[in-house]
Amino acid sequence: METRWTLVLRARGQSPAAQSALGELCEAYYAPVLMFIRQTGRPEEAARDLTQEFFARLVARHGLDGVQQDRGRFRSFLLGAVKHFLAGQRDREHAAKRGGGQVVLSIEAGAGTGSTTELQIPDPAGPVPDTVFDRQWALTLVERALNLLAGEFAAAGKGEHFDTLKPWLLGEVESLSQADAARRLGLTEGAAKVAIHRLRKRFRELVKAEIAQTVDDAAQVQDELRYLLEVLSRAGT
Repeated sequence: METRWTLVLRARGQSPAAQSALGELCEAYYAPVLMFIRQTGRPEEAARDLTQEFFARLVARHGLDGVQQDRGRFRSFLLGAVKHFLAGQRDREHAAKRGGGQVVLSIEAGAGTGSTTELQIPDPAGPVPDTVFDRQWALTLVERALNLLAGEFAAAGKGEHFDTLKPWLLGEVESLSQADAARRLGLTEGAAKVAIHRLRKRFRELVKAEIAQTVDDAAQVQDELRYLLEVLSRAGT
């Protein structure tokens, strides 16, 4: 089955279908880009403006034309693209501050007018922006899979089952036993165990399906899943 990313790669953004697929991917993975830009020291509002500008340019200007089709992880492409975008943004900012052939360095601009220039200096003790991006990517992917799974249960009239069993997907079961869950749902404990097993299996299927939309080769899905789980584990999630 053709995924959104393989469609984008094949058409290199020229067809309406490819543009639509790219738009869907960009919308889905807005949060990691925003988190990455915030981690470089931008204030929240400025980071949101830059994120919007980045995606608008990417979709409107055929930003995939130089991508090699055999380099197929949308995560890697998007991280590289936002780094390139920010480098260009820094160049434009520096150029705007030059006057008379010299670089003007000032902590405060327009002293006495109440306006200041905010220095964009990331916290050296904070996490590496690349790690922040990958972690948020993994969290976004998990959230998308959870929402899809919740929708499936709701459509089947089993929203309460999902809400009760969801903690077993997220490792949040310290205060809830399978026996407690069984009583809430009117099931035997054995039936509750089977339901949890099936829930976990379906959740993993949906996570892998989401990953498949961001790689161009089905053989990459397991490697990408392994890497994202490692990222979450390192973060203590």
